[in-house]
Amino acid sequence: MRTQAALARPPARMHNRRMPLEFTTSYLKDSATLLRYYKMLGEKAMAQVSDSNLLTTLDAESNSIAIIVKHLAGNMVSRWTDFLTTDGEKPGRDRDAEFIDPPPTRAELLAMWDAAWKVVFDSIAPLTDEDLSRTIRIRGEAHSVMQAINRQVAHYAYHIGQIVFLAKFLASGGWTSLSVPRGESAEFNARVASGKASQR
Repeated sequence: MRTQAALARPPARMHNRRMPLEFTTSYLKDSATLLRYYKMLGEKAMAQVSDSNLLTTLDAESNSIAIIVKHLAGNMVSRWTDFLTTDGEKPGRDRDAEFIDPPPTRAELLAMWDAAWKVVFDSIAPLTDEDLSRTIRIRGEAHSVMQAINRQVAHYAYHIGQIVFLAKFLASGGWTSLSVPRGESAEFNARVASGKASQR
C-alpha cells in the first residue's frame, strides 16, 4: 500500500528524471553524484509504501525496510565520521543492534536516514584528488581512500536495491517504476538520444 501523498500524486512512468547524467572525469564528483542518486532511489521507493509496511518483513530471516535503513545509518556514521583520521569501524558502533528495534515511525526513520547521509556528504565534500591515495583503515585493514569510497558506494547500492525490491513487492499493483518500465526500452532509448531524458 502506498502513502496518502503517493496515492494523491498522478502516476508517472518513472521517477529518476531529476538527476541527469553529467559528464565528468572527476572520481570524487561522480562518486558523490552516485551516492545522491542511490539516496534518491531509496527515498522514492520508501514513499510508495505505507507506514506500517516500512516495518514489514517477508519472513523470520528477512529485514524490513526500516531495519535496512537503521543498518545503513549505523554504517554511514561509523565509516564517515572523522573519515581520514580514525578507523571506519568506530568503537562505539553496535552493529548487531542495527538489526533490531528500528524507529517505529516514518518521521523518525527518515530523520535517521537524513542525518546519516549528511555525515556522508559532509565528509566527501572537502576531499581532494590528492586524498585518494591516502591510507585509512576499516577494522584495522588498510584501504586507500578510493578503495574505501568504492566499498561504501557498493555497500549502499546493495542495500538500497533491497529497499527498492521490498517496496515494489509491498506496493504491489500501485508501484511506480523508478527505472525504465517494461516494454518501453526503445522509447526510452530514443528519448535519451534526443536529449529529452537521461540514463541516470
